[in-house]
Amino acid sequence: MNLALILVVGLPLLLVIYLVSTYNNLVSKREKVNEASSDIEVQLKRRADLIPNLVEVVKGYAAHEKEVLEKVTEARTRLISAKTVKEGLEADNMLTEALKTLFAVAENYPDLKANQNFLQLQEELVDTEDKIQASRRFYNSVAQEYNTNLKIFPNSLIASIFGFKPAEYFELSYEEKESAQKPPEIKF
Repeated sequence: MNLALILVVGLPLLLVIYLVSTYNNLVSKREKVNEASSDIEVQLKRRADLIPNLVEVVKGYAAHEKEVLEKVTEARTRLISAKTVKEGLEADNMLTEALKTLFAVAENYPDLKANQNFLQLQEELVDTEDKIQASRRFYNSVAQEYNTNLKIFPNSLIASIFGFKPAEYFELSYEEKESAQKPPEIKF
């Protein structure tokens, strides 16, 4: 009699505990993904905030490089207004290409390269780029851990019942990988 009562009460109780534990684990991992995504946004915002200062310094030296400066400004605007991870990645890649071109143009202005403001801004951008890369790697790591947990049986059943969706990875498209390997094109 006691064994039957333990089985009737204990088994469903253990099942409920397991379901709650698995659900909470998935929620915790999803929140880590959200936190990592937020860290990337903070670093991208930091970089976007540095860019107007950099553009102003370059304007003083390279007034006829209007097209390059416009591309940097346009890319920054797209980055700030991105609504999804994918839009942010695309805008970030556009901004990275524009900044490469800007720094290539700066090579043609020895006075600009020696300017303390320019050097400090360039240093801060390099530091920020490093932080962005670290944030992306961390994001992809927690996204991979979360996505794996969504696919593991029986977690996959619980995840589908409660509507958990896989996280997107920060990946470059084929075209972006190709363009990243080419040097920026400078036209005078």
